[in-house]
Amino acid sequence: MAKTTKKETLDSKNNSKPKVLKSWEMSKQHKTILGCLLVLFSIALLVAFVSFYVYGQEDQSAVLEITDRTETVKNWLGKFGAFLADLIVYKGFGLASFLFVRLLFLTGIFLILGISNRKLKNIWFWDLFVMINLSVLFGFFATSLPELGGIIGYELNILFQDYIGKTGTLLILIFGLIIYVIFKMKLSPEKIQSFFESNKKAIIPVENNDATSTSNAYNLEEFAITEEPDLEKNSKPKGSQFEINKESLKPTISHSSEIDLNPVPKPISVEKPLPVAAFNDDFVIETAAEEEVIEENLAARLVSDFGLFDPTLDLSNYKFPTIDLLKEYSTGGITINQEELEENKNRIVDTLRNYKIEIAQIKATVGPSVTLYEIVPEAGIRISKIKSLEDDIALSLSALGIRIIAPIPGKGTIGIEVPNKNPTMVSMKSVIGSAKFQEAEMELPIALGKTISNETFVVDLAKMPHLLMAGATGQGKSVGLNAVLTSLLYKKHPAEVKFVLVDPKKVELTLFNKIERHYLAKLPDTEDAIITDNAKVVNTLNSLCVEMDNRYTLLKDAMVRNIKEYNDKFKSRKLNPENGHRFLPYIILVVDEFADLIMTAGKEVEVPIARLAQLARAIGIHLIIATQRPSVNVITGLIKANFPARIAFRVTSKIDSRTILDTQGADQLIGRGDLLYTNGNDVVRVQCAFIDTPEVEKITDFIGSQKAYATAYLLPEYVGEENGINLDMDISDRDTLFREAAEIIVNAQQGSASLLQRKLKLGYNRAGRLIDQLEAAGIVGPFEGSKARSVNILDMHALDQFFNNEENN
Repeated sequence: MAKTTKKETLDSKNNSKPKVLKSWEMSKQHKTILGCLLVLFSIALLVAFVSFYVYGQEDQSAVLEITDRTETVKNWLGKFGAFLADLIVYKGFGLASFLFVRLLFLTGIFLILGISNRKLKNIWFWDLFVMINLSVLFGFFATSLPELGGIIGYELNILFQDYIGKTGTLLILIFGLIIYVIFKMKLSPEKIQSFFESNKKAIIPVENNDATSTSNAYNLEEFAITEEPDLEKNSKPKGSQFEINKESLKPTISHSSEIDLNPVPKPISVEKPLPVAAFNDDFVIETAAEEEVIEENLAARLVSDFGLFDPTLDLSNYKFPTIDLLKEYSTGGITINQEELEENKNRIVDTLRNYKIEIAQIKATVGPSVTLYEIVPEAGIRISKIKSLEDDIALSLSALGIRIIAPIPGKGTIGIEVPNKNPTMVSMKSVIGSAKFQEAEMELPIALGKTISNETFVVDLAKMPHLLMAGATGQGKSVGLNAVLTSLLYKKHPAEVKFVLVDPKKVELTLFNKIERHYLAKLPDTEDAIITDNAKVVNTLNSLCVEMDNRYTLLKDAMVRNIKEYNDKFKSRKLNPENGHRFLPYIILVVDEFADLIMTAGKEVEVPIARLAQLARAIGIHLIIATQRPSVNVITGLIKANFPARIAFRVTSKIDSRTILDTQGADQLIGRGDLLYTNGNDVVRVQCAFIDTPEVEKITDFIGSQKAYATAYLLPEYVGEENGINLDMDISDRDTLFREAAEIIVNAQQGSASLLQRKLKLGYNRAGRLIDQLEAAGIVGPFEGSKARSVNILDMHALDQFFNNEENN
């Protein structure tokens, strides 16, 4: 058992070392420089090649003496141009060498514009294929015009003629032409046949109709996203008289009853980047099946050109925290005290034997803070009889508190958990560095700590989907919250997850202020992202409900069921951002002391919390709620029903344990991070990983020092009914600070409630009422989302005139 522990410790140390993966990839600046160089070099080659056909014969002798500076050449690119032209044109591929100019020019343009390399590889392959074929073809005329085919074309032509003669060489060249036509030009027998049939059947009774049909065909070519030449004729959707390919869209006899012979052209309007609109009254493509095909083809085209959408691109240089920032508290693995194990085993056996309960087998599993003794009683022993001896066994062991699991789920044994005399601290570093956490394929992995069997305990918050944490004061809730947040910071990019932090105690979560513009979400017009005022919590919770409703609307439009499917579809470029679609990060609401909110706000908090817990799972909003007092008036039945995942730290009574877990056991924990976790099934005992304040500070400093977003993630502003704006406010009902507030707003030229809060030292509600009164008076403009309100009065002189006019009226 000890060897296994050491091995796991070594594995965890090896896994904790940061792995540096080196990949060679050119930056955008390097690509631009190389692209410009290739474009200029292609122009130089063009100049050299053209002048070769003008002065090539005269420069032939000078090429041999290229090192002689006194030798003169007539090539427009000098001696270097004469040398390149002789090497590539005369000794190379002849006239076909001009394709080199095209290839280098296109390569440079592709690098500058950042276009996908896939299309460029295709161009290079076919141009080199055509170059060789043309060179061999021009090789027939090498005896009279050697510059046409070059030496390579001439030698290849002679080689072929020696073995298969001139006729065979021509047949090979014709075969090369067929390959090019079929694979490059996408020409097939079916297309040739349909072309001749459409020409035979075409009837044009009016002269203007020819021009109209031709223009429509060109319009279709201009806006077509992709071609499907191999579609079968019978595969068209019902209700449509047209095939997808362009040829069948031309007027024919079969379509003549549906064609207006004197159409009135309409302007082309493309609402979306998809060819779905009508080009003329003659041609309307509106069937759902065709739209889906075009959208899929467009998405595939975009993915092939630009790749999948990367939400982390804004912070592409973001570096995850290194494991070195965490402290290793324990020197090694778990220390096993053989004398203690043997002594406890004998006392358990003797105590049970005193009550005439015989043991057939007993074994021990040593954990960080608790040892599990599994016993197999003799046949005929009632389990309930052993369960009733819990206090007697605790007395004989002189233990702080034991917990009997009768029976252990999935095993035919009874478990007795006994606290170790010298518990081992579980460091956050050992948990984060474990292979189980590093290799976890979860949406939101959380490493809580280690189980009794010394295995790292990792759960997925996305599948919980919400987490309720409860326990008495000082038993490890705040450390547990820090462990949860740290796990996500080590695994998720700032673009993928956002936190809404509620901290009524004002001291537990303040360290996370440093990562506000990376990971935190907040309401517009609020200074601090971490909410410490209970009055603002209600607006934040209702704002999350608005965000939830907005996200469900996006999911409905995208025809998906959850956030994972939606984001996958968005990454595949199947959703148009112009229609409001965006990448949706996970939002995690963390409340450090829920009982305090219930005492101050009551139903105003409970209703939105229950609504989020019921509905927010599918759209990526998850709740983590911690409380000291797990009483029924705090953790109500409505909340418990929607929080199947629960963590119980040590509590003082069996009633509190049942309130949290619906079973007892939390009252027998030993404290200091000892917890029970359940997700509606089995109860698992875990020693929570310990992370101290300096470690959290190092992590937040590391993240906060990197490039961040311009602002924190802004939630939609919630305006309740009681905060509605009354535009018919009476002057006599104005706040006594109305004029002073107006002067502050006009001087700052920024209309926000937070500005009035700072300058006038007001509460949130009064500042909000002042802003409403200023809007009713016309001094500030209406609410504009995350932007500050516009100020309609430009200076103090205009403001004085405004008040004078009011007094005169």
